[in-house]
Amino acid sequence: MRKLNLIWDYFIICSGEVALQVEAIYEEVVKKAKEEAIEIHHVEWDKEFKWVLVDFFDVALHIFSEDARSFYDLEHLWKEAKKISLKKILY
Repeated sequence: MRKLNLIWDYFIICSGEVALQVEAIYEEVVKKAKEEAIEIHHVEWDKEFKWVLVDFFDVALHIFSEDARSFYDLEHLWKEAKKISLKKILY
């Protein structure tokens, strides 16, 4: 994202099937960030937990419900950005 976005170097995009899963993902991310002393700059979400943004300064984590992810379609909006699969990094 560095070449396309002045704010973040990376976007992480994930989704949960329902709002409860979106909220649970968010809560676990915040918990792990505190455990690892990773500072969260800013958080935003909608009332129904269809979308959550966690701003880690250089990294933006987007957590969507499946419907919201399809609606906002960030993958298409930022299609020129280089994509990195976490599967390749983690395994």
